[in-house]
This record gives sequence, C-alpha cells and structure tokens, in this order.
Amino acid sequence: MSASGRRLVRAWVDLGPRFLPFADVATADLPLSRLLRLSLFQVSCGMATVLLVGTLNRVMIVELGVPATLVALMVAMPLVFAPFRALVGYRSDTHRCELGWRRVPFIWRGTLLQFGGFAIMPFALLVLAGKGAAHEAPAWLGPGSAALAFLMVGAGVHMVQTVGLALATDLVPQESHPKVVGLMYVMLLAGMIGSALLFGIALADFTPGRLVQVIQGAAVATMALNLLALWKQELRKPRRGAPLPPPDPSFTESFSRFCAADQGVRRLLAVGVGTMAFAMADILLEPYGGQILGLPVAATTQLTALLAFGGLLGFALASRVLARGADPFRVTRAGALLGLPAFAAVILAAPAGWPALFLTGNFLVGFGAALFGHGTLTATMNLAPREQAGLALGAWGAVQATGAGLGIALSGVLRDVLNALGPEGGLWGLAPAATGYLGVYVLEIVLLLATVVAVAPLVRRRSTPQAAAEPTPQA
Repeated sequence: MSASGRRLVRAWVDLGPRFLPFADVATADLPLSRLLRLSLFQVSCGMATVLLVGTLNRVMIVELGVPATLVALMVAMPLVFAPFRALVGYRSDTHRCELGWRRVPFIWRGTLLQFGGFAIMPFALLVLAGKGAAHEAPAWLGPGSAALAFLMVGAGVHMVQTVGLALATDLVPQESHPKVVGLMYVMLLAGMIGSALLFGIALADFTPGRLVQVIQGAAVATMALNLLALWKQELRKPRRGAPLPPPDPSFTESFSRFCAADQGVRRLLAVGVGTMAFAMADILLEPYGGQILGLPVAATTQLTALLAFGGLLGFALASRVLARGADPFRVTRAGALLGLPAFAAVILAAPAGWPALFLTGNFLVGFGAALFGHGTLTATMNLAPREQAGLALGAWGAVQATGAGLGIALSGVLRDVLNALGPEGGLWGLAPAATGYLGVYVLEIVLLLATVVAVAPLVRRRSTPQAAAEPTPQA
C-alpha cells in the first residue's frame, strides 16, 4: 500500500473515535456494540418513565376522567420503592448463586416486575375509570389494582437502573466512567423521546382497546430490550468446588462504611438538595410560560424539547471534560452555579416581558441539571470500591429519585399555598398567579446556593491530597 493510502486508512480509522459519540469508550475486551447493547436497559426505563409520568398521566385525566388527585397518587407510587435502591445495590454486591452471577438475577427480577406491572395496568386503569362492565367491580378494586401496577413498574425500573449501572461500573475501567455515564444518560433520553413519539402516534385515535394494546406492547418491548441488554454481559464465576469466601458484612455495616468514607453523607446531601432544586421546575415551567408570559400552547410544548436539548449538550460537555481528568465535584459545582442565573432569567422574564429570556433560562436549567447529574454520578462511580459499587450507586439513585419526587410534589403545593396567601394584586403588577411561581423559583435558587456550600469542601478535599502528594524540592 502506498504512503498516501496508509494515511487515508489511518485518517478513516481516527474518524470514528472523533465523531462517533462514545466510540472512544470501547476497548478490545468491551467493544462499542456490547456497550450499546448494555445501555438498552436505559431505553426501557425511559419508555416506562414516559408512559407513567407523561402518557398515562394525560390519558387518565382527559380520556378516562380519573380525578387529578388520584392520578397524582398513582404517578407517585413508584417513589415508594426509591429509598430501597441502596438495599438492592448492596444485595447485588453480595449476592451469590450457583451460576456465578451477581447482577444478572436482579436485572431479571426487575424486568419481571416491569412486565407484570404493565400486564395488569391497562385493565386496572379501565376498572379505575369505571369503563364498560368495570363499573360493577368493587370500589376498592380499581385504585388497589392500579396502585399495585404502578408500584410494580416503578420497583422494576429502580431495580433495573441501579443494578444495570453497577454492572456497567464492573465492566469498564475507572477512566472510562465519565463516558459510560454520558452514554447511559443519552440512551435514557433517547428512550424517552422515541417512546413519546411512538405513544403519541399509537394513541392519536384513542380507544380503551388501543390503550390496552399500547401498554401491553410496552411490556413486551421491555422484556425484549432488557433481555438483549443483559445477554452475555456479566462474567460467570462458578462457586461449585471453589473455596468459600469470607462472610459479607451486613447492610448496616456496609452502609456505615460507605457513609464514613470520602464524606459520603455530605455527598448524598448535595445530591438530594441539588436534585430537588432542579426538579421543582419540572412541572411549573410550561404552566408559567402559558399563564404568566402568555405563550401559546405550541410554544410551551417546545419547552420540553429545549430542556432536553440543553441536557444533551450538558452531558456532552461533562463527558468531554471529565474524560480529560476534570474533578467531578467541580463539574457538579459548575452545574449548581449555572442554575443560579438560569432561574434568575426565568424570574426576570415575567416583569421584563421577555419570552426570549425565559427560553434562555429554560435551556440553561437543562444544561446545568445535566452537568450536576453527570458530575454526581461520575463521582459516585469513581469513589465506589469494587465490592460496594452496587451499594454506592443504589444510595445515589435512592437520594436522587427521592429528591426529585419531593421537589416535584413540593413545588405544586408551594405554588398553590403562596398564591392563596399572596397579595391580591400580585407582585410587580403581574397576575396574582405569578406569586406562587416566583416563590418556588426563588426557593430553587436558595437550594442551589445550599448545594454549592455542601459541595465546596468536597472540591477542596480532593485538591488537598493531590497537592500534598507532589514531591517537595530538595535544598
């Protein structure tokens, strides 16, 4: 081959890692195809999130006529299982079976929970709404069966996500953790966006029968995606004939060790407060744009896409700088600091009457939240010992999910309370309903400031040992 031909081949080979997203995370032992296949569990989790929080939320209220309070309780049911993610992660760290797997059995159990919840969910919703012959069912059957279905799906999602991320941590070296985190987040967003489009098309002409087909189709897709994701991923280490390992510490002992190491409590506190700060805006941005700024429905609908676009750019930037060795806590702090001008822009857009400022703030909220989430998860993966990867990721997931749920619930309650207690004329000459929105946004700024304060010692603490390790010059 000529010299020019060799240069052309070399340039073509280099093109992949430079322009194909996450191509440089692959290794000879872990090709990109295997990583992409593993990340399919995030696609199934994104699909479940859209179905529970988005599609069914609207269908139950509008098409099925279920009271909004009852719908809110159903959608919140998955949060009941969120605090148990740490226990699930610990069990996947210490689980032993004759086949030599630790993570696979828990991903399989979570998949069965998701499938079972989706299998009974459409009929439970029809009974809940009293459609057809369902009005003859006992009064408790509809709410009870719907709550069970939502709880099963939520428990399955939490289990699959926790143990799936732990399995990804097992498979990749520490220097590749930022790229893997970015890949998993992008696949989660891809699953949410793709499934939202498919559900919208499938339910364009709504009928109860079509609802049954869509949810049962999601059940089959979940089973297929998760099976494909875990197939031949975890190495088997058979126990038969091998010497027995020492007994594992209890969950209480393991969690105490985790909290004591590397200021674990402070890290979890920062995750919870920061996640709550960003999550409080999730259900208020669109109503705020329509009710206070007077944006049309088409414009407020695009806010979700703008928020997701900011999140994708934030994940890309965080993956890039963390892969170059940046401190994850600095990225976490940068995300929290970026949220301050983001929410300030959202607040000032109303008295200034600048919708463009509101859209800019909305984009920055997604960007800052992505930096914050990527930084906290990467720090958790890097600091977790191999024998505690599941516990660490489970604790992160439990605090993150609980903080998000509390933030969403608290934002709605605070908005209504502040509107009831606020001045009749409103603030700054705005509509009276603006008082509740602006009060929540101010509280989010306060929570982000508290997050910055909580993260600051972690940044200094990681910088100090590095500086101390440098050799001092000899006289």
